Amino acid sequence: MSRSASASSLTEPVIVSRLRAAGCVFAEDEARLIVSTARTPAELAAMVDRRVVGLPLEHVLGWAEFCGMRVEVDSGVFVPRRRTEFLAREAVRLAAGRRVVVDLCCGSGAVGAAVAAAVDGVELHAADIDPAAVRCARRNVAAVGGRVYEGDLYEPLPAVLRGRVDVLVANAPYVPSAAIGLLPPEAREHEPRLALDGGADGLAVQRRVAAQAPGWLAPGGHLLIETGERQAPYTAEVFSAAGLTARVTRCEEMGATVVIGRSPTAA
Repeated sequence: MSRSASASSLTEPVIVSRLRAAGCVFAEDEARLIVSTARTPAELAAMVDRRVVGLPLEHVLGWAEFCGMRVEVDSGVFVPRRRTEFLAREAVRLAAGRRVVVDLCCGSGAVGAAVAAAVDGVELHAADIDPAAVRCARRNVAAVGGRVYEGDLYEPLPAVLRGRVDVLVANAPYVPSAAIGLLPPEAREHEPRLALDGGADGLAVQRRVAAQAPGWLAPGGHLLIETGERQAPYTAEVFSAAGLTARVTRCEEMGATVVIGRSPTAA
């Protein structure tokens, strides 16, 4: 059978069967998304093949749904999780009536883009150390008028932002190094380790973000970091050690935990 004939035989029921045999729990939903995204029969066949061998669905599609937006996600870039929508929503709530938002460890730029899309007048800056993530984020963040920088945490940010950031949001990696091997294959084999590995206790990057945050936050500004439920008390301690007033917020429905720190107001 020729490749074109094989591609043309890929009806949605056939795709569902292949996906289900490959272990995809939501085979019907995934098949619909793949069929609606593919532009040609050949592209459809290639997309199905990539998903069957274990690539994340979002890498196959080239996008992920996040906060009602379609966020571009290139192969090899960290896929924004649905639970991280809670982080974005908390940032939206705190950004209302404010101006400067920074998204550190931005990955695809999903969180920052969601905040800027929801809050009028936001001045958005984002940064990531991974060149592939930066290339992807620049497309997503440009769509909402923001800027993306490549470098380690605060290092590439314009100095003019020091003391002016109203909302600083970071989906920093928080998986303990020893637990990386326990992650689903989609994550550990197809996403960059630097986007997952939070060091021995999962808090290494969070400590660096929190320690430098007071120098960048405006008086009364907020730092928000997604973390694990069990790690949250320790993340809060990290915030307190940096001089921030910390509180833990939780969304049971999404299985999401966010620690929010507030800088002191001006005297």
